[in-house]
Amino acid sequence: MTPLTFTGAAVDPLWRDLDLTVQPGEFLTVLGPNGVGKSTLLNVALGTRHLSRGTVEVPDRVGYIPQQRMFDPDLPVRVRDLVGLAIGHGVLSGRRPSRFVVNAALDEVGAAGLAERRVGTLSGGQQQRVRQAQALAGDPQVLLCDEPLLSLDLRAQRDTVDLLDRRRRERDTAVVFVTHSINPVLDVTDRVLYLGPDGHVTGTVGEVMTTEVLSDLYGTRVEVATVNGKLVVV
Repeated sequence: MTPLTFTGAAVDPLWRDLDLTVQPGEFLTVLGPNGVGKSTLLNVALGTRHLSRGTVEVPDRVGYIPQQRMFDPDLPVRVRDLVGLAIGHGVLSGRRPSRFVVNAALDEVGAAGLAERRVGTLSGGQQQRVRQAQALAGDPQVLLCDEPLLSLDLRAQRDTVDLLDRRRRERDTAVVFVTHSINPVLDVTDRVLYLGPDGHVTGTVGEVMTTEVLSDLYGTRVEVATVNGKLVVV
């Protein structure tokens, strides 16, 4: 399997000189303030954004969980059909996905009971489960997740993190997880890619989330503290 690999990669003026390989089964958390190009990194891997220079190698099967946007309430599409369409545009392009594959994808995210519902009638949390099913249905080798916890309550956040962690451990699926806060994924993160205004750095949580490293990335004093087991950046 080809791991997700960036070599000398740049998207001007956001970030440059990125050398990064995400190994199978690895959970990489991408952090940084607004405007530094976190979502752009995922778009490059998806092929919807081009590099200014450098190269990117991407596995054959990629799953994508986008930022939460509510479906049109009047959209006349069932959950089952929407997940089937996602599969039809992936590795099974041109073929009608089997009912078994669709059911398995919905079951994996705890959404089997939503199969016949119209997607526009679902709550935000339910719609996010449908997006997870779409991302997982093609048996991805890497999962690209763009702020997948937005608009979810604490229980749904924990369920999502548990799902992604279980998936990468059982299927060796790499996870690239863009977020503003590392705390919900602190216990499952293998490495951090921190994109800052003055550069980027990659390493373990302990190596990256320090006062010295973040101060260098921001070009000003940044304090990092641990409070009740959570990281606080001020």
